[in-house]
Amino acid sequence: MKRENLIKIKINGIEKKIKPNTTIQTLLKELEILDKTMAIAVNMQIVKKENWDKYILKEGDKIEALNFVGGG
Repeated sequence: MKRENLIKIKINGIEKKIKPNTTIQTLLKELEILDKTMAIAVNMQIVKKENWDKYILKEGDKIEALNFVGGG
């Protein structure tokens, strides 16, 4: 059985290997942070939430997952 090649990305500074053709939405679901995440930047470019299910991550992408905390 052939092993699927994985690609390397960084999310919030931590290197991770993921399957090719992984979308932002799939990655966030796998990390169990989909509901907590408010904004995503890939390589310093904001990706709108409505595009998370279409945006396919590539080798070497640097993702920042941001969540907003209220307080005062």
